[in-house]
Amino acid sequence: MKNVLDKLDMQDAPVRSWNSYENILHKFGDQTDDDKDLFLTKAFLPGFQWATSSESFKVEGGWLEGGKGETIWDHFGHEGQAFANHTADLACDSYNKIDIDVYLLRGLGVNTYQFSISWARVFPSGHRESQSNEGVRYYDKLIDALIGSGIQPVVTLYHWDLPQALQDNGGWTNPSIIGAFKDYADFCFSRFGSRVKNWNTFSSPWVVSHAGYGTGEHAPGVKDYVTASYQVTHNILKSHAEAWHVYNDYYRKTQGGKVGIALNSDWAQPTDATKPEDVAAAERYLQFMLGWFAHPIFIDGDYPAVLKTQIEKKRNECPGSVPAVLPAFTAEEKARIKGTSDFFGLNHYTSRLVSSSVGGCNPGPEGVGDFQAKVDPSWPATASDWIYSVPSGLRSLLNYIKAEYLKVNSVPIYITGNGMPTEYSGDTLADTSRIEYMRGYINEALKAIDQDGVDVQRFTVQSLMDGFEGNQGYSERFGLHHVNFEDGYRPRTPKQSAYFFAQIIEQNGFASRKQDHFEGLKSPQVRRSTPLPPSEVPSASKVVWEKFTPQKKFDRQMYHYGQFPLDFSWGVSSSAYQIEGGWNQDGKGPSVWDTFTQKPGSGIPEDGIGNVACDSYNKLDEDLYMLRAMKVKSYRFSLSWSRIFPNGRRESLNQKGVDYYNRLIDGLLAHDITPMVTIYHWDLPQALQDIGGWQTAEMIDIFNDYCDFCFATFGNRVKFWMTMNDPQGLAWLGYGLGQIPPNIKEPGTAPYQVAHNLIKAHAKAYHTYDDKYRLSQGGLVSIALNAEWVEPKDINVPREIVAADRAMQFLVGWFAHPIFKNGDYPEAMKTQVLVKSELQGLPLSRLPSFTEEEKNFIKGTADIFCVNHYTTRIVSHVTGPLSPHSYQNDRDFTEEEEGSSPATAIKNQRAVSWGLRRLLNWIKEEYGNPEIYITNNGVATKEKTSWDDIDRVFFYKTYINEALKAYEVDGVQLKGYTAASLMDSFEWLNGYTVGFGLYHVDITDPNRPRTPKFSAHFYFQVMKDNGFQTNDERMLYGEFPQGFLWSTATASYQIEGGWRADGKGLSIWDKFAHTPLRIFENDNGDIACDSYNKIDEDIAILKQLRVNHYRFSISWTRILPDGTKNYINEAGFSYYDRLVNALLAANIQPHVTLYHWDLPLALQNVGGWENDTIVERFRDYADIIFSRLGDRVKLWVTINEPYNVAMVGHGYGVAAPGISFRPGTLPYIVGHNLIKAHAEAWHLYNDKYRAKQNGKVSITINSDWSEPRNPYKQEDIDAARRVIQFYIGWFAHPIFNGDYSEMMKTIIRERSLAAGLTQSRLPEFTPEEIKRIKGTYDYFGFNHYTTVLAFPVEYGNLQHYDGDRGAGTTADRAWLNSGSGWLKITPFGLRRILNFIKEEYGNPMIIITENGISERGPVDLKDSHRSYYYEKYINQMLKANLLDGVDVRGYTTWSLMDNLEWATGFAERFGHFYVNRSDPKLPRVAKESVSFFSTIINCNGFPDPASGPHDCMKQEPEGNGEVAAV
Repeated sequence: MKNVLDKLDMQDAPVRSWNSYENILHKFGDQTDDDKDLFLTKAFLPGFQWATSSESFKVEGGWLEGGKGETIWDHFGHEGQAFANHTADLACDSYNKIDIDVYLLRGLGVNTYQFSISWARVFPSGHRESQSNEGVRYYDKLIDALIGSGIQPVVTLYHWDLPQALQDNGGWTNPSIIGAFKDYADFCFSRFGSRVKNWNTFSSPWVVSHAGYGTGEHAPGVKDYVTASYQVTHNILKSHAEAWHVYNDYYRKTQGGKVGIALNSDWAQPTDATKPEDVAAAERYLQFMLGWFAHPIFIDGDYPAVLKTQIEKKRNECPGSVPAVLPAFTAEEKARIKGTSDFFGLNHYTSRLVSSSVGGCNPGPEGVGDFQAKVDPSWPATASDWIYSVPSGLRSLLNYIKAEYLKVNSVPIYITGNGMPTEYSGDTLADTSRIEYMRGYINEALKAIDQDGVDVQRFTVQSLMDGFEGNQGYSERFGLHHVNFEDGYRPRTPKQSAYFFAQIIEQNGFASRKQDHFEGLKSPQVRRSTPLPPSEVPSASKVVWEKFTPQKKFDRQMYHYGQFPLDFSWGVSSSAYQIEGGWNQDGKGPSVWDTFTQKPGSGIPEDGIGNVACDSYNKLDEDLYMLRAMKVKSYRFSLSWSRIFPNGRRESLNQKGVDYYNRLIDGLLAHDITPMVTIYHWDLPQALQDIGGWQTAEMIDIFNDYCDFCFATFGNRVKFWMTMNDPQGLAWLGYGLGQIPPNIKEPGTAPYQVAHNLIKAHAKAYHTYDDKYRLSQGGLVSIALNAEWVEPKDINVPREIVAADRAMQFLVGWFAHPIFKNGDYPEAMKTQVLVKSELQGLPLSRLPSFTEEEKNFIKGTADIFCVNHYTTRIVSHVTGPLSPHSYQNDRDFTEEEEGSSPATAIKNQRAVSWGLRRLLNWIKEEYGNPEIYITNNGVATKEKTSWDDIDRVFFYKTYINEALKAYEVDGVQLKGYTAASLMDSFEWLNGYTVGFGLYHVDITDPNRPRTPKFSAHFYFQVMKDNGFQTNDERMLYGEFPQGFLWSTATASYQIEGGWRADGKGLSIWDKFAHTPLRIFENDNGDIACDSYNKIDEDIAILKQLRVNHYRFSISWTRILPDGTKNYINEAGFSYYDRLVNALLAANIQPHVTLYHWDLPLALQNVGGWENDTIVERFRDYADIIFSRLGDRVKLWVTINEPYNVAMVGHGYGVAAPGISFRPGTLPYIVGHNLIKAHAEAWHLYNDKYRAKQNGKVSITINSDWSEPRNPYKQEDIDAARRVIQFYIGWFAHPIFNGDYSEMMKTIIRERSLAAGLTQSRLPEFTPEEIKRIKGTYDYFGFNHYTTVLAFPVEYGNLQHYDGDRGAGTTADRAWLNSGSGWLKITPFGLRRILNFIKEEYGNPMIIITENGISERGPVDLKDSHRSYYYEKYINQMLKANLLDGVDVRGYTTWSLMDNLEWATGFAERFGHFYVNRSDPKLPRVAKESVSFFSTIINCNGFPDPASGPHDCMKQEPEGNGEVAAV
């Protein structure tokens, strides 16, 4: 190479010095092949920044979320210009997955994350006046989450996704964009700059100019390399400079950050280095790519001379078709651009061989630059035709940048992007080509730092995950994590390159380094406590049943918010045979489970075996990645006895097995994770079973020697030991039932003998630790006992209590009593087995005895209580058979499932969360309040439940909460919680058909990829919060506005009775209730609460409740028996006259509903609400009521809950008129007519009565609030929106906004046409009808009870409302129940839906016209659940009013009294007052909630208790407060 450059010098006289480029060629051209191939095994400098990256439009999705504006890439994709018509609409769904993405970053161990802000998400139009607060909050949350995980955010302001609104005005070709970008940057600096200290103004701007505005391959697809491309660069450079100056002038001093630009560049190597023209061409290549942007910023504020000269040359050569027009900077602009970067950001991916050519008059870099670029065929290719792996090019480029651009202003270099794509198909996880690429490029960066003195301070791998790769769509994959774009959840799975990069980061390069020492669990020296006396029969711990079993379900289910102690140990678990695999690898001996599973006919589903399992023996990096990502404090794992001692004895020591556990333990400690080690978890070496296994006493010493070795080998780092796991399960299932290895079926003797040996083996191991190691190692030793909770069948039957106590002693006390109490078995167990043995004619008990010496040796051999727990069962006393001899028959109790709790994937293992609290309390009472660690708790889901495991989320949400109650409320010394398990694995007799994991493991894939489930992210959040924190339930103290409407409600059919009295006609509910099997227990409303004859009684209880309004409905058939104005029944009118007058006399304002579901049967017989003549009939009816009562009634509801009329009555058919055979059309027709009927009634009042009567008329619409079942999933978010729009929106949108919502119209039309129909099943309003309906309200009447969780359901072509809605709903198990299956106590939902109404419908005045809760079962006037419900819901309403500005003016409870709850009859009771139906007089009896609600009314809200007692809390006998006009 030196000869070549000398030749160049000789051609120029006088002799000239080499330029920067020639110097680099000289420097590296003289390298030997050995020098070039040298791999540097060194570390980077301390503090080196390791990063990965993403770009907003490639990963975020949520293209319309939060008001985001359209970007040029949205437009590009929607026009079908990307590969296979791919779009970025959902992409990786990162908009909803902040927690999940940060989770991946923690797994990698990066200290820096580079991402870009979507300009259109922050400013949808590109300008500040369009600011989207939701978009801004997204980036706030992302930045905070990064910082919370110790990751530095690096923010790119612009990565290619221009707001389309700006592009419509010329985009980057229009100089006005400079001001827009400056303002956008200013906003970002001011909003995020206190937390973000590194900014890229632009990333790869050359690509914008070249591909976006030159070749048109990228968005916005402009093909103009003559003018536009150069003008774009011009404006980008000025925009960058202005942003830099904004930061420099206004923010640098206070924020102390850095602002730069990330420029992309290939390295250019001359095709023939002996040709001066090729050398010059290669330099031109660099100047046309890198110099185009770098020269103005880093050198002199202007374009490089090479670029300007070349373009001028072409202008002269091509006067008729100039191929390039380069704008010029003014002197002021040059000065403003020069030096505007605090670092040199470099995106580099590949290299090119460049040769000189004649470009002619062709536009574009090669034409104008007179060069031609190609690749060396020997360079490894990638999935992209522009990226070839040439690692050495990076080092050359870094040296060139240093020499060319950083001579004067020596800023650091940040490698802001480096990566390569792989194909979409094939083995997407075993990306060895990416690993080789990364290894080479990172090492070349290290060489540049170490050998060349280049100041590189950051290396960024592109990218965090697969994404939308511009015009290539999803066909090219750059990610360290695979994203499954076929699944709506967009699960992310680490590729092998992720683990490789994590290793590089951990080592800070390529040299292993010693980790900081972490000792693990810090525990006080726990000494054995004073032995406890033996348990009585029944045990004194029966107080736990006496305390908890009588609890009301409401109290039992009440969620508790609080935190565990700061030193609480959060962990996850596994066990050796379940995850390790490598069953015969590196000298491991066979275990009993190896023998069992490999034998044909094992009975394990699908012949599952653990030969490979999760392959953890070979995937330590993968397992550490998961643990690091979760930030657990501890990891419980077990040692494979036969991996360490292949034949079970010390002489067979297998050092490779020991090495594996050393690496695991060291890896855990390196990440501040405490190892919790189980020495024996069921996988006995087969060689030991061959000599009798645990049935022989020889095992005691053999086990002790194994433990001794483990303590000696690992104990300097392991401080938490469990000698064995679930010995009770091993003894009974392995030696009694013979279901698990060693499959011995001797149920009467073997379980007892095995347990005897296990207890003595444990005790001996404990003493070995105590005597030899405790002083030097300072650890804890215990045993992990499995303990299910049991509830007596009947708490009031003494022998059932005894049976429950006996069950606990047989299940837990068998092992716990000797160890934690007196060294002997519990008396209940000894007595029981002895009596059975005597009755069986045996001379001795089948339960072995301990000698006094053994008892003293055993008692106290545990430093803490370790418990595994999964479920609760119901037990009852039974006399067990004497034959066959059996541990099971000895116990004299039977077990059954707790049937009201959710089932799981494992039979007889229901999720009974409340049992955990009781178990912990029982351990506290029974064993002297020991320190307790929950060492396994988890739930199985079916194999097909891969990552969206909502049931596991509910399990942890409820079980951990019960543990929190035990700690905070009951004083249990709970020290730690371990979730079972880390990952799906071999689940013993269930094989791989179920999974307990927080990570999904694909057992069918040889790579055994691990993918975090929804539950992993939930559990991380619980650990992060150290419990459960919420602001939703915190009380807000304050008052509602003066004149607030306080009311309660009823409906005519539900309370009046008098179904044939005084000329009343029949309604559809009269017929429905008299139709068999329609109403629960054949109830009906013939008499109901007899309110038709009890006006005085009803007024009296209203006064007692202290309401100032009363909402009731009029029975249409009581006024117009046949539904028409042909005959008016004056007797019926008389009832309502008297009721209204009595209310007014009591200072209670009537709030009248015209129609509450009880349509005259005569009208139903001619089609009812399906017949559009009903509109006129309803108008006539309303006219009569307005005219007769309107002088006194000032608040009207036309129709109550039209959704229920249309859907429940005419779709599902479970309410009158009970029609269900046309669910795809009839509900929509009925809804259409209900809306028109309401509108006509409103117009009637408005035109004829308003001026004189001055009342208010509206409709009452009901709706649940809907939340996504999985908040990380856009599909669930969309489903929740559909639920709302198809519920409240169905009727509110036409009335408040005009016409049905676009969502409803579009979905129903498209599904109708797809099914072959010629038009939509949803009727259309004419323009005149839309105009007449819109605005027909004076307030928003709203009924609300509960919240649901929504998720998508695909119904195919089913033409049904449910199919149109395309969503299913469920409830969170943590939500409190009521007497109605559909109604869960969810106060937060009220505030959210009130805000929705405010935003969606223009902040109308709202009156809540129904809200309440039911009970079932025995009558209990102490309805604490109702008081709780009202307190929480009303307080949420207060928050909506005072904090959110929702214009809520009134609140109505449902209901005044217990009544006929439609199809559920009288079984569900919503009333403040109990109606005693066993008394013919139907007396109304106040429940406790009457006093509670009346106090809220009296206080008009919630006075602050901190201000002392408030007068409103002292109620006078009657009086309803001042009533103002609403």
